[in-house]
Amino acid sequence: MENHTKRFRFQPSSAADGHDAETLAEREAWRLFGIMSEFVEATDRLAEVRPAVSIFGSARVPPESPYYQLTETIAHKLSDAGLGVISGGGPGAMEAANKGAFGGHGPSIGLNIQLPHEQRSNPYQDISLGFRHFFARKYMFVRFAVAYVVMPGGFGTLDELMEALTLIQTRKSRQFPVILVGSAFWAGLIDWLKDRLVGEQMINPEDMNLIQVIDDPDQVVEAIFRHYETRGFAPLPAERELLLNL
Repeated sequence: MENHTKRFRFQPSSAADGHDAETLAEREAWRLFGIMSEFVEATDRLAEVRPAVSIFGSARVPPESPYYQLTETIAHKLSDAGLGVISGGGPGAMEAANKGAFGGHGPSIGLNIQLPHEQRSNPYQDISLGFRHFFARKYMFVRFAVAYVVMPGGFGTLDELMEALTLIQTRKSRQFPVILVGSAFWAGLIDWLKDRLVGEQMINPEDMNLIQVIDDPDQVVEAIFRHYETRGFAPLPAERELLLNL
């Protein structure tokens, strides 16, 4: 019988290879310190901003876009209601979110990411944090949010949306409102989730209840407050434990 066991042959490293490996290990160690510093600084600076709502949407929508204007209106209403607003800190819908909050009573927070293109910091931020690593930034969006408001957007917006739904579905995070704004924009996705994911038993039918689709800004604010009206915004003891182990 033929033996299919894999055999690995390790070649001795040259002096140059050993030096390169050592340099790489040092760089990796400093990278880990950089990641830790992002977590520590952001956690410290955001500790007093609760409750806050994370708003997501396309970086590409211009100020004259209805999506931009709707985002600004929602953010302003959330801010006037006493909630902080967290965005990705960049242009487009992120700028609209920060601009709306900046003109209200709650803090306007931007979690900026360093990208080769597209991302630039907008000027409407009471608290501005910079990140090199997406995963540290994404953790902060979830860690400090009592709700997600998801405006029309691209891959990045979908990424944040699906990660939040996964964390709630798997009970790695507390349950919080996930609100999609723009029923016409999201209709195709909602139909696909029902037809394919529910229809082919990839998710349970009740998982669709994790998503709300709301177009009216006042109703967005009402939905968030309604979720917390019997318990308050502060994390419950079990939820604190979940957030610590997120």
